[in-house]
Amino acid sequence: MSVAKMIETYPAEINLDRKAIADTVEVLLECSQACTACADACLSEENPGDLAKCIRTDLDCADICAVTARVLSRHTGYDANITRAQLQACAQACSSCAAECERHADHHEHCRVCAEICRRCAEACRALLAKIS
Repeated sequence: MSVAKMIETYPAEINLDRKAIADTVEVLLECSQACTACADACLSEENPGDLAKCIRTDLDCADICAVTARVLSRHTGYDANITRAQLQACAQACSSCAAECERHADHHEHCRVCAEICRRCAEACRALLAKIS
């Protein structure tokens, strides 16, 4: 809700649908938080070394989602090429993270939840990407 409010207050023209931007930023922030929490939960498991790739993928995805949210929140001097590339990278990071977390989902609930959120975030990035001209 605060994301949408801030985007609505932007005084100049925005080349993309403001609601679509706000919705995507919300999902990106949710995904970043989920991936951070999943990595932390993996570190608390009995054998965190077995989850090293999952932890790394979680942290990469969390960072990429956070940066993408920031890029989408800036509109002055907007460059569609940068936004497009960032959304593509984010969709890939989310898809990779979801796949890795799904490998552990039967044993770790936090990985199952993270995979679901990552899939939703990848879809949101692709949907906004389709709207960029």
